[in-house]
Amino acid sequence: MQATILQVSISLGGLPKYAVPQAYIAPLGLEGDRHAHPQIHGGPQKAVLLVSAENLEALAALGFPLAPGALGENLTTRGLDFRQLRIGDRVRAGGALLEIAKPRGPCSQLDIYGPGLAREIYDSRVSAGDYTSPRWGMSGLYAAVLAPGPVAAGDIIALEAALA
Repeated sequence: MQATILQVSISLGGLPKYAVPQAYIAPLGLEGDRHAHPQIHGGPQKAVLLVSAENLEALAALGFPLAPGALGENLTTRGLDFRQLRIGDRVRAGGALLEIAKPRGPCSQLDIYGPGLAREIYDSRVSAGDYTSPRWGMSGLYAAVLAPGPVAAGDIIALEAALA
């Protein structure tokens, strides 16, 4: 299966982020995107948040009211296996080159989707960078921007260089 960008999302701060047809990924993230808590989110190592549609669908099947953009992600992907992604892997997203920097740690803002979501998407092993955790990638993965560029819904997203 070819991996694609299902949705590109931005917001003026807070959750959810909303779909835009296209955006430009600049060194510090998508132009026009803001964070409600910039002291926690954003910056060079957390410039872009990626979440898989498959993970959103699995969480929705557990009863969490989630849709693309709900977790605050900038890029919702389909067909990219987050369980196989590692810190340092390089991913081509549309015209931009990203480097997986760290798993997203859930914050209290996610509580709006119901109790227990944080436990379903994150654990101490993920926090420690242990990709063998069954929750690896469920909370999303932050990426640094190595090469800025345009991105749009329907663009290909592909692993360009694996760390290992």
